[in-house]
Amino acid sequence: MTPNEIEKLSFAIIEKEAGEHTFNQQEWQIVQRMIHTSADFEYIKTVRFHPYAISAGIEAIKKGSTLITDTNMAQAGIRKGEISMFGGKVICLIGDEDVADRAKKEGITRAVAAVDKSVDISNMLNKDLTDSNNLKSSNILSNIIYVVGNAPTALLRIIELLKNGKIKPSLIIGLPVGFVNAAESKDDLIQLGYPYISNIGRKGGSNVAASIVNALAIMAARS
Repeated sequence: MTPNEIEKLSFAIIEKEAGEHTFNQQEWQIVQRMIHTSADFEYIKTVRFHPYAISAGIEAIKKGSTLITDTNMAQAGIRKGEISMFGGKVICLIGDEDVADRAKKEGITRAVAAVDKSVDISNMLNKDLTDSNNLKSSNILSNIIYVVGNAPTALLRIIELLKNGKIKPSLIIGLPVGFVNAAESKDDLIQLGYPYISNIGRKGGSNVAASIVNALAIMAARS
């Protein structure tokens, strides 16, 4: 079987085994890819969408969004073709030397240090946007999507910065995995009410977070 044939059959199996659900067409395209990536049908019950999350994500991608991931695995799993066709890019800062140095010096996780560095990138991009469009310098760049699939500390830091007005992303995809603050950080994200795609519980992962981006990118390319 060709890769396309395998994928087509996989989605047919998912459709059959999933049974009835209450997702709309766009939501189901995302949930299908989450299941396809993980072989875990539990996401049907645990996934959560902000009402404007999908439209915000698609619009951001079509405007050339910068996607910032918390792991190299998530970065590697995101389809670059659809993202780059709109002028977007996918970056991960976790392996940067200055991120590692700051984390060690301050006794914080590299995930937190990477999120903090992303603020500097946002400010730099925002300055370019301000200079080119004569916008007020107080505007915060919004055409960023955060993709968290591993570190609860990264998601908690994003939430903190958002509350403090330091960042204003288009969308937060938050699916950290694990036993310490994974479920709690996602609960905080959902309660915040900012555009998000997340799930409840301990499950998640970089591959699942990437699958959500891929579903959004495909929808953006086809719209």
